[in-house]
Amino acid sequence: MARMSSRLASFASVSLIGFSLTGCVAQEKYNALKLDRDQMAERLGQSEGEARAARAENDLLKKQFDDIASANGSKDGLANNLVTSNASLQARLDELNKKYADALSRVGVNGSPLPEALNNELQAFASQNPDLVDFDPSRGMVKFKSDVTFAVGDAELTPKAKEVISRFSTILNSAAASQYELLVAGHTDNQPVRNPQTISKGHRDNWYLSSHRAIAVSTALQGDKVSPSRIGVLGYGEYRPAVPNASAGGQAQNRRVEVLILPTTARASTVASTPAQPSTPAVKPQLNKDSAQTETAPLLNK
Repeated sequence: MARMSSRLASFASVSLIGFSLTGCVAQEKYNALKLDRDQMAERLGQSEGEARAARAENDLLKKQFDDIASANGSKDGLANNLVTSNASLQARLDELNKKYADALSRVGVNGSPLPEALNNELQAFASQNPDLVDFDPSRGMVKFKSDVTFAVGDAELTPKAKEVISRFSTILNSAAASQYELLVAGHTDNQPVRNPQTISKGHRDNWYLSSHRAIAVSTALQGDKVSPSRIGVLGYGEYRPAVPNASAGGQAQNRRVEVLILPTTARASTVASTPAQPSTPAVKPQLNKDSAQTETAPLLNK
């Protein structure tokens, strides 16, 4: 009996050791499997992150491609619009140039293309402001003298000029003139723009200067209720002189802004005649941005 008990005890011990060893093996396998699983989960997470990054990069590249394609389309459209706009502007410029040339060459019935009442009113207007304005009845042209219409080296209207233009606008808005359209043309002498202050204001050369001054007069007219639909604006720089630029007096006459009054409908019949020459008012030599010299000494004012 004792021997049997001893054998049972030995068997239990061996069984316990075997079970213990079996448990250790299972735990090691579990730990190994868990480690493999964790590593696979980590790799899966990394793969998912890389996939998300790749998708994001792909979306970004697609957006950039779409933007480029859209930009190219926009540029093509913009280029086409610019071509169309330039053609329209050129046609408008050609029309204005033709009207200007026609106005300069015309002489109306009885020496004036305008109705007698309007002609008389403009004559009176010029007579009241001889220092600032000339009126050419043969062409229906009111001429503003640049030397007293603008500040030196600028396209800024003087207070006196603004006041006179306001009176002129009243005439243009009257029943006698309201059916006429207006062509505002700026001109300079032949002296180049050199004054840094003039250039810094945007008047880089005589083209700019003549255009900016014509725009200034046009803007003032519009401010006095003259409809912009009646107004065309041109800048001729030095290339349409009224008289030779051989003297300071001639240069002063060429510095001007002309307002030509043109019928919007059929004009009155004209007769062949030699266009009258613009009058030559006496102008004292003075420092003005439009002349680089007087008859006696050179000046840097333009």
